[in-house]
Amino acid sequence: MSADEATIPLPTEFTFFSTCPPSDTSDPASYPDQVAEVARWSERAGCAGILVYTDNRLLDPWLVAAMVIESTERLSPLVAVQPIYMHPYTVAKMVTSFAFLYGRRMFLNMVAGGFKHDLEALCDQTEHDRRYERLVEYTTVIKELLRGGSPVTLEGDFCRVRNLKLNPALPPELFPGLTMSGSSKAALDAARKLDAVAVQYPRPRHEYQQSRTDHGVATGIRIGVIARPDGAEAWQIARDRFPPDRRGQITHQLAMKVSDSVWHTQLSELAGAPPGGENPYWLVPFENYKTFCPYLVGSYERVAEELGGYVSLGHRTFIFDVPAGEEDFHHIAKAFALAAGQG
Repeated sequence: MSADEATIPLPTEFTFFSTCPPSDTSDPASYPDQVAEVARWSERAGCAGILVYTDNRLLDPWLVAAMVIESTERLSPLVAVQPIYMHPYTVAKMVTSFAFLYGRRMFLNMVAGGFKHDLEALCDQTEHDRRYERLVEYTTVIKELLRGGSPVTLEGDFCRVRNLKLNPALPPELFPGLTMSGSSKAALDAARKLDAVAVQYPRPRHEYQQSRTDHGVATGIRIGVIARPDGAEAWQIARDRFPPDRRGQITHQLAMKVSDSVWHTQLSELAGAPPGGENPYWLVPFENYKTFCPYLVGSYERVAEELGGYVSLGHRTFIFDVPAGEEDFHHIAKAFALAAGQG
C-alpha cells in the first residue's frame, strides 16, 4: 500500500479519536517514539484527538499528552480524568497551562470509576451512582474555572471551593470538549447535566430496540475496527493480532468478579456469540484482556453495515482502539465512507 493510500482521511461529518498506546505494555526506551508515531498517524487520518488512558498502572496522562502535542500540529489529547487522582483546580490549571504553552485545545474524558483494586488502594469506597454525582460536582468546578469571570464557589457533597479563580485565563476558543465514559442511567444523567458526549461500549447493532438513541445527550461509542476488501483477510489479520491467551482470559474472569461496571457486565454477557461473515461483532480481544472495547471485523461492506447501524442510533463520536499501523486508518476510512451513506 502506498503512503497516499494509507492516509485517506476519515469522513468529516463525525468526530473521531484514536487511542494512545498504553505505557504498561511498552518499553521505556521506545515508548515516546510509539506515542509520537500513533499521534502522527491519527492526525494525518483526520482524527480530532487521541485518548490518553489513566489508571494506577500507567504513566501520568498529562505528561503523555505533552508528548502528543509536541509530536503533532493540530491533534488534541483526550485526557482521561478521574477525580481521585487530581483536584479539579489542578485539572483546570493543566488545561489553561497547555493552552498558554502550546495554543492547543484539549479534550477531557471524565471517568467515574476504574479498576476496583485501584480504587480500593486509594481508599475510595464510593458507590457506583454516587461516583457519578461526584463527577458532576468535580466537572462543574473545572468548567466554571475555565469559563473565567467571577471567582468560583461551590459547597457540594464532594467538592468545596471558595472564591477560587484561575490564572492564566483560558482563551474561549480553547475551551475543552468533554466526553464521559459510562452506559448506566447514572452516567447518562451526568453527561446530560454537564453537556458532555456520553461514550459507550456498544452491543451488536441488532440488540438495540429503538432506531435512535433518545437520552437527551450527544452519544458516541468506543470500538476497534479491522476491515479489509475481503472479509477472510480481515478475520485472518484479527486472529493473528489477537490470538487466544489463557493468562489474559483468567485475568479477565477475575476482573469480572469484582467489577461494578455496567458496560463490563454487558459485554461479558455477550461473550461466546460466534463471529464470522454474518457477525462482525468480535469480543475475543476483550475476553483475553487485551483491550476494553468490542471489535468489528470483516469486509468493508459488512463492517460498514454495522457502523451504519450505530450512526442510525445517533452516534456521532467514535473512539477507535489503539491502531496497529497507519494502514488501519485507511481501511477504517473506507468502511466509514460506506457507513455514512447508510446511517
